[in-house]
Amino acid sequence: MCTVEDPRPICLDCVEPFEIVPELTPLTADRRGFLKTAAGVTAGIGALGILNGNAIGEEKKKAKAEKPAEALIKELFSTLSDDQKSKITLPWDHGAKKGRTATRLGMYNRPYGNQRIDQHYTKPQQELVNRILHAICSDDDGFRRISRDGEWDSTGAFERCGSHIFGDPSGDEPFAWLFTGHHLTVRCDGNSLPGAAFGGPVYYGHLEHGYSKHNVFNYQTKSAMAVFESLNPAQQKQAIADGTPGEKAKSIRLHGKDQKRPGIDVGDLSADQRKLVDKVMRDVLSPYRKEDVDEVMEIVKANGGMDEMHLAFYADKDRPQEGEPWHFWRLDGPGFVWNFRVLPHVHCYVNIAKVG
Repeated sequence: MCTVEDPRPICLDCVEPFEIVPELTPLTADRRGFLKTAAGVTAGIGALGILNGNAIGEEKKKAKAEKPAEALIKELFSTLSDDQKSKITLPWDHGAKKGRTATRLGMYNRPYGNQRIDQHYTKPQQELVNRILHAICSDDDGFRRISRDGEWDSTGAFERCGSHIFGDPSGDEPFAWLFTGHHLTVRCDGNSLPGAAFGGPVYYGHLEHGYSKHNVFNYQTKSAMAVFESLNPAQQKQAIADGTPGEKAKSIRLHGKDQKRPGIDVGDLSADQRKLVDKVMRDVLSPYRKEDVDEVMEIVKANGGMDEMHLAFYADKDRPQEGEPWHFWRLDGPGFVWNFRVLPHVHCYVNIAKVG
C-alpha cells in the first residue's frame, strides 16, 4: 500500500489493504527434529523421478558464495536496537488468539503494518535485508522476477517494502522473517514450521497484463498453456473447469487425497504430457532457492506424488477475456494449491503443506 506521502496508484482491482490467513495443516513445529531427517527428505525427493532442487539450483549458480538466509536473519536480528525491535519484531505466535491464524502466516498486498524498510532500518541493515531476499531466491533471475524487474509494482522500490521478524532467530527458538510489498509476500523460517513449504503461504503478482511478454511470470502461464495444447479434445474438456477458483484465503484451502478436484488428473496423462506438467512445476518453482524447492517436492511425494495432481483452466464469465483464453489456471493436489490468476494481471496464491 502506498503511504500518505507517496500517492503512487495501486492496481484498481486489488482490494487494498488485504490480509490473507489461509488454512494450514503443518506437522509439529520441531525445527531440530526436522533437521535430523534432512537426509531422508533428500532421498525421497530423488524417488519422484521428475525434478528436485538440483534440477533447478544446479543450473543456476549464484555469482558468489553467500551465507544462508537463516544466518543472515540471525545477523540482522543481532544488529537491531531495542527501539527497532519494538517496531519490527513480533512474537512467534502474534495474532494467533481466539482461533485466528498467526500474523506471520498471512499474505499481504502491501508492507505489513504499513512499515517500510527505509523507516526502521539503517543503511547497513537495509543491505542485510536485501541479501536475505537474494538468499531465498534461486539466483539473480529469480530475484529479478520477485522484484518485478526491480520495480516492485506499486510499492515502487525495495526500501518501500516491509521486513519483519517473528520469534527469536538467535538460538533454537522458532522464528520467521516476513517480506511484504505490493503483490508480494515471501518468508524464511529455517523450517521452524516443518511440513509447510516456504514457511507458509506465498503470494506474488505483477501489474503487467498477464499474457504480456513484459509480465515476469508469463513464462509460467506459457508452460501451463503448453500442457493444454497437448491435450486431445476429450482431455481438454476434462481440463476446463466451471466458474472461477476465486482468490485470497478461500482459493488455497488445503485438502487430502479424497477431495474431488477440478481439472484433468495428471496421473491419466501420457508420458509426453506428464513431462510438460513437470515443466510447469519447474517453472513455478524456479525463482526459489534449492532448499525450498526440495521441501516442496518432499511434501508432494509425502502427499501421494504428482499422480495425485490435477490441472484446471478457468474462463470467468463475469470478467472480460480480452481476447485471451483463460482467467485462471490451477495446479491442485493433496496439500498443494498453486492458484494462478492471469487476467487482468497476475495474482498467484500458493499453499503447500503435508496433510493426513
